[in-house]
Amino acid sequence: MILPSFFAALGQMGDPRFRHVLIKGVGLTIALLIIVTTSFVLLINYITGESAFFQFLGSVRWISDLISWGSFFLISFLSIFLMVPVASAITSLFLDEVAQAVEDKHYPHLPQVQSVPFGEAMRDTVNFLGVLIGANFLALFLYVLFSFAAPLIFWALNGFLLGREYFTLAAMRRVGRTQAKVMRKQHRGTIWVAGILMAMPLSIPLLNLIIPILGAATFTHLYHRISAYRA
Repeated sequence: MILPSFFAALGQMGDPRFRHVLIKGVGLTIALLIIVTTSFVLLINYITGESAFFQFLGSVRWISDLISWGSFFLISFLSIFLMVPVASAITSLFLDEVAQAVEDKHYPHLPQVQSVPFGEAMRDTVNFLGVLIGANFLALFLYVLFSFAAPLIFWALNGFLLGREYFTLAAMRRVGRTQAKVMRKQHRGTIWVAGILMAMPLSIPLLNLIIPILGAATFTHLYHRISAYRA
């Protein structure tokens, strides 16, 4: 059930609508990271000023330089760390477009559904982003304590989160939020394993940027296969 859904999604990655979502998702992600970086640097400059003055020592500019270099490396690290959750969350804002493209090609017999209102989609995106960043931030401590198992922790955590969110978003288009949550609980094992399959390539640069779209398409197929199985 999982692998057929994955390969069906993979076979449609050349769809122009998929590329459109990818461009929008990556563009908004980069813009958000630039805004965060600029805000952080401006805050550092505001706090430190152009120089730091210590009595008896005069003007000591190296502290500001040190902070500036430190902020550069910090932002570089945060950009790498945040790129995946931010890209995943922002792409979820456009998941409806991916799911519709999948259904138009593979399930044309289904009736059309109303698009999720922008306000509701934005609310889900913000909530998902907060959960992703918060969970991955807390997981940093586990990565340090259990460094030998860090990849497994990363895959398990993000697989659970991605599977939970993407299946819910794919299912609620057809059956509503309440029934989508019921289906998610009934098939939590399958959804988690599928999420782990999506999470495993997240550590590969560039490839990780297309995973949210591939995941959205995969979970759209998975929802329909689970629905057919239940019927």
